[in-house]
Amino acid sequence: MQNRIKIYVLFIVCSALLPIRLFGTHNRAGEITYRHISGYTYEITVTTYTYTKSQANRDRLTVNWGDGTSEEVMITSRTLLPNDYFYNTYVTQHTFPGSGVYQILMEDPNRNDGIKNIPNSVNTVFSIQTNMLISPFTGTNSTPVLLNPPIDKAAKNHIFIHNPAAYDPDGDSISYELTPCTADGGRAIDGYIVPPASDTVFINQTIGDLTWITPIDTGAYNIALHVDEWRNGMRIGRISRDMQINVYETDNNPPVNGPLVNYCVESGDTIKIDVSATDADNDPIKLYMVGKPISDETATFSVTESGQGYSKGILSWATTCDDARQQPYTFVFKSQDVSNDISLVDITSFSIRVIHSSPENLVALPGTDSIRLQWSPSRCGVPAGYKIYRKIGSYNFVHDSCEFGVPAYTGYELLDNVQGQFHNYYTDDNLGDGLVPGFDYCYMVTAYYADQAESFASEEVCTTLVPGTPPILQVSVLSDNETTGSILVSWAVPRYADTLGTGPFRYEIYRQKPGETGLTLVSTIPTSDFKDTTFTDQNINTLIFPYVYDVKLVYQDALGKWTELPGSETASSLYLNMVGSDNTVTLQINKRAPWLNYEFDVFRKNEETQQFDSIATVYQPEYSDEGLKNGVPYTYRARSLGKRPIYNSDYFVKNISHINIAEAVDTLPPCAPLLKAVSICDSAYNELTWTSPESVCGDDDIILYQIYYKPSADDDFQLIATQLPPDTTYTHNDNLESLAAIYGISAVDSFNNVSPINVYTIDSCLMFSLPNVFSPGNDGINDLYKSWNLGGFIKHVDMKIYNRFGQLIFETQDPYIKWDGYNQASKKLVPTGVYYYICDVFEPRLTGEKHYSLKGFIHVFSGEKNTQAGSE
Repeated sequence: MQNRIKIYVLFIVCSALLPIRLFGTHNRAGEITYRHISGYTYEITVTTYTYTKSQANRDRLTVNWGDGTSEEVMITSRTLLPNDYFYNTYVTQHTFPGSGVYQILMEDPNRNDGIKNIPNSVNTVFSIQTNMLISPFTGTNSTPVLLNPPIDKAAKNHIFIHNPAAYDPDGDSISYELTPCTADGGRAIDGYIVPPASDTVFINQTIGDLTWITPIDTGAYNIALHVDEWRNGMRIGRISRDMQINVYETDNNPPVNGPLVNYCVESGDTIKIDVSATDADNDPIKLYMVGKPISDETATFSVTESGQGYSKGILSWATTCDDARQQPYTFVFKSQDVSNDISLVDITSFSIRVIHSSPENLVALPGTDSIRLQWSPSRCGVPAGYKIYRKIGSYNFVHDSCEFGVPAYTGYELLDNVQGQFHNYYTDDNLGDGLVPGFDYCYMVTAYYADQAESFASEEVCTTLVPGTPPILQVSVLSDNETTGSILVSWAVPRYADTLGTGPFRYEIYRQKPGETGLTLVSTIPTSDFKDTTFTDQNINTLIFPYVYDVKLVYQDALGKWTELPGSETASSLYLNMVGSDNTVTLQINKRAPWLNYEFDVFRKNEETQQFDSIATVYQPEYSDEGLKNGVPYTYRARSLGKRPIYNSDYFVKNISHINIAEAVDTLPPCAPLLKAVSICDSAYNELTWTSPESVCGDDDIILYQIYYKPSADDDFQLIATQLPPDTTYTHNDNLESLAAIYGISAVDSFNNVSPINVYTIDSCLMFSLPNVFSPGNDGINDLYKSWNLGGFIKHVDMKIYNRFGQLIFETQDPYIKWDGYNQASKKLVPTGVYYYICDVFEPRLTGEKHYSLKGFIHVFSGEKNTQAGSE
């Protein structure tokens, strides 16, 4: 071990003293991808593209995991590609300590010489990085895979296109952007510029086409791009690809691809796409196609015809249910000419979206105030559920090949959704309000999936409600009283009543009181001509609600048996649900009745006159009465105006609601204070400041601030302090184990409403460092070599100090080091000289204890002289 350290120390010292020229690694391109295995364990793949004629194709690379650790990763495969490229992969597994954001970084000492847009490229580190988010809120994740290698040549004054052909195995959406190439630590290279162009260099953010219009000079250029993945509107990962483009002077013209568009196919169908390319110089043309289905060998690409200056091919893909998903599949079609000069290419990217097949066998079964829908469970894939769409009147929608779901232009609206593959039924009762007769109700159903994909729409079905016998027109409150209240019920003469014979007949009125579960017969009305169509329900408590009524027509048959004419219907009284908020009462006007209300009059009781004053007319069953006093009871009622088409006639109906009482009350929480925190590193405390809700959103009744703290992302918030306005600062210095912290603050108003917690994260202090000069000797000046340990937060280290011969002369785990300059073995004061240290530091951070290594030199001035090599 000491011999290895001695050699390493000698190499560092010599490197510092001698002008050594390092060989370039000849890394031309690369990226880092990962695949989730289980828990916090991932399989990481570092991919590099290197020059085949380089002497520095490496069998191992060092990868920094972003959690304070690093690892040497051995090469897994090396494949020869065209244009003098090796395709190299380095694959390993790594377990991360927990939730957090990690920057996975690979650095290789040098790029190749002469890169025109990177100053001093041969002495500039080649680095690639990938950002990983591990979070229980986003779920597990694997990065996209880049299927198209960056190995193509460019020609001066000709457009160059590259597409990485990214495929995301989780079905997350992908976007692209250009970014500077990076050096050591993943920092942007000083002096880096985008390659010069006659027009522009840009990348299509959606499809990933990197386009250079056009190179104006020959030579080697490097470009970097980000491939970002998104889930539910949140970026959850980022890959950086650094790639080299070599531009040549040539008279050769690149081939030209025939036009391609984006395609869609229903899962289970086969799609075939013809492609072609031509060459102005009549050069032979090779055709290539990349895409995930081709890599998986579920799709095939073959050349069908070729000749001088042209070539044709076909892509064939027999899709299955497993191929359907929300995100389309990207394919990259490449043609490459075979020229005696430089071979050039043309690239066209396109996508194929595989759409789930539609639910089948949809039927609609009408009732008097509801319609039951049934369909067959989806035969393809495992849907998370189904979406039910409804429209008044038919559209006869027929989707095109890329039109999944139900588009808005059809006039259909999403009615509801049900969960589960085998929940293949739904009853439309207008969300409890009952459907209104006299309309054609039309439906379509789609299946939806866990990745938010939606299937093609089912066939449209339409039906009408079965009119009740008899049809009810009114359930209107006549008087308000706990014991002597009354409600008017009226109905229309049943259709075809004159065909029912001579009777006798009677109407039977059934009622369901509030809180009851069934209907009870409350009255019988004999009738001979069916025109006795009203009933007043008296001596009831109309201060509770709603009441539900059912009117049945009953006749006596030839055997004297009373028989109900089938098809009666129910209707409820009009009632108000009300919610009080700050200076406001919001009324929801409800009913379950087979007529359509188109206008509502709202009344509020005048406590002085004891009369109900009209305060508003609205055209939706909701109204907010504003400007009220909090804590004061207000009494309301409503009147609805409606219409019911029956037997080719329109009946206009008016109904009065029950009264209801509510108070305006402040239940709205104030907005959250705007929090900031800063670490006072040299004094080891955190200073919190915030902006009051009054300044943020005008909330002026704040009585208290609550301050929360947690030392790491995995901990729960703890309330550590409360502050009274107008104070908006707090100093936190009690029992801190680290200045890294997550703080939260909420505000409490005079109604004890608590705002959301506004969170601020701070993790900015350098907690530990080591000096580079030390003068032991018991003279009272700088006698101990000590670390700078912020607030004593570093609890342990592993410090080793070596002399120039690689001999270990001092080691400790004391975070303050406290070396007195003596050799621990010989007990002698070390001579003046330069000493090398390696210090492993274990530092508390938000994501847990992080380990990193410090390496450097200590200049010791002891007054002692070297007397013999290796004797210190």
